[in-house]
Amino acid sequence: MAEDLNRVVVVGRLVRDAELQYTTSGWAILKMSIATNRRKKQGDQWVDEANFFDVSLFGKRGESLQQYLSKGTQVAVSGALKQDRWQQDGVNRSKVSIEADNIQLIGGRRDSQQQGAGPGSSSNSQPFESYNPGNGQGERFEDDIPF
Repeated sequence: MAEDLNRVVVVGRLVRDAELQYTTSGWAILKMSIATNRRKKQGDQWVDEANFFDVSLFGKRGESLQQYLSKGTQVAVSGALKQDRWQQDGVNRSKVSIEADNIQLIGGRRDSQQQGAGPGSSSNSQPFESYNPGNGQGERFEDDIPF
């Protein structure tokens, strides 16, 4: 029987610092929680909706990434969904989390250090500058990405 497809990619920000734990056999487990925001229409207005996902990353990759994964850091997580099931007080419960196989740091932190960044800082708040080969003269422009 062929295996079903279970693949997820989520981009969000860490809601707290990532925690590194070890199993009794010494296997590293990096645990974190990320928040993703999306806009949805509610009546005549658009409102932001936050979703929170628990993420686990196993092995040496988690050990090396842990120092960079602090609250507010934007990350892209790819992996598989995992559902844990248990009984609590006679009630069946379940929780879906992400078992990551890859985590990429994709943005800066959204905190007071970057909010007060001035013109000489390394903040990512500058407009996107790209090369426009279309006019044949190598002209640069500052504009939004067209896609």
